[in-house]
Amino acid sequence: MDDLTQFHPLSTPTAQRPLLGLTILAVEDSRFACEALRLMCLKSGARIRRADCLAAARRHLKLYRPSLAIVDIGLPDGSGLDLIRDLPNQNPGYFGTLATSGDDGWAPSALRAGAAGFLHKPIASIFEFQAMILKILPTNRRPLGPRQVSSDVVQPDQLALTDDLVLAAQKLARSGKDANFGYLSRFVSGVAQSAGDRSLARAAREIAPTSQVPRPSGEAIARLQAVLERRIAAAQPAQV
Repeated sequence: MDDLTQFHPLSTPTAQRPLLGLTILAVEDSRFACEALRLMCLKSGARIRRADCLAAARRHLKLYRPSLAIVDIGLPDGSGLDLIRDLPNQNPGYFGTLATSGDDGWAPSALRAGAAGFLHKPIASIFEFQAMILKILPTNRRPLGPRQVSSDVVQPDQLALTDDLVLAAQKLARSGKDANFGYLSRFVSGVAQSAGDRSLARAAREIAPTSQVPRPSGEAIARLQAVLERRIAAAQPAQV
């Protein structure tokens, strides 16, 4: 059967909107990072759907057929690598998977798992975002002629950043003996990296468990909690 969508004027990619006609599934637990992806998709012509964990992504894939997926490696209920391994079994209209993380060290593992490319966080450049996706699309899904080179970057809504910080503070406050400090450290580190917050990133790294110290000290937990609370307080509107 011919793919008639490539000839439809409303879904044919253009130089200005090179991803027109695509639906991207973003498997991303950070609202701030996902807001950046949403803005880039909006400017590029693509539709976006979000899943914030592996379970939500698998439920989504039972009902919908995305054109491609962007999968964060560190998710609250497991590794994005597991989902990346499964995604090549999607429908014939599925073009590929991009992995994403703030840690470039995950790139080789993501490519071995089946990812077609790796997006380093923070993702801000619209041109680089488009180029990475266009590289994995078949020729008939790419815009004809030269593509406009743009130096534009996206500026995600700071409310999304505050939502991430509040979520992290809540998880940290509820952390008991079975808390997943490895995930918390990675999540907050990724948010801090996207926001360019070195102090927050440093505090997040201090709670990362190691083979010698499987649980962070109370002092390290308290330091991270204090930084999170200061950032949340600073984001609140001033009282009149």
